[in-house]
Amino acid sequence: MLSRRDVVAGLAIVLTGGAALAADPSARNFLDSIYAKYKGKNAKGVVLKTDADYARYFTPPLATLILNDAKEAKKKDDIPSLEGDPFIDAQDFQITAYTITVKDIAPDKAHGTVKFKNMKDNVTAEIDLVKTKDGWRIDEIVTGTGSLRDLFKKK
Repeated sequence: MLSRRDVVAGLAIVLTGGAALAADPSARNFLDSIYAKYKGKNAKGVVLKTDADYARYFTPPLATLILNDAKEAKKKDDIPSLEGDPFIDAQDFQITAYTITVKDIAPDKAHGTVKFKNMKDNVTAEIDLVKTKDGWRIDEIVTGTGSLRDLFKKK
């Protein structure tokens, strides 16, 4: 027969494990946390202003590409390569619904497809995800207008 102490210790392990799993959302939940910010008439979308903002959503190599490009453009008093919102491939938006599918492609790698209607345009975003020590991050976004990474290739 288990003692009360054994039951409490076992319950603590289960609860701690459950909390750890809840703190590490799936790739689909990660994408949903992004696109939910765009849904609705008064949605604000994702704000990307600081290095930490970019680090929250993108893998370190992709965040570095984006941030370095913006810093170089500022030095030259120019416009950065990324002018619009990378998640929706636009500057303006009104999204009423979206769908997300995610497939595991390797350990700690997944591919997501997000489909939504932005105003009158049907948009599909193909998103490569990598699980980092900080959770899921985006390593590439490809839409009908092209690849996010390709924006930063030297001409």
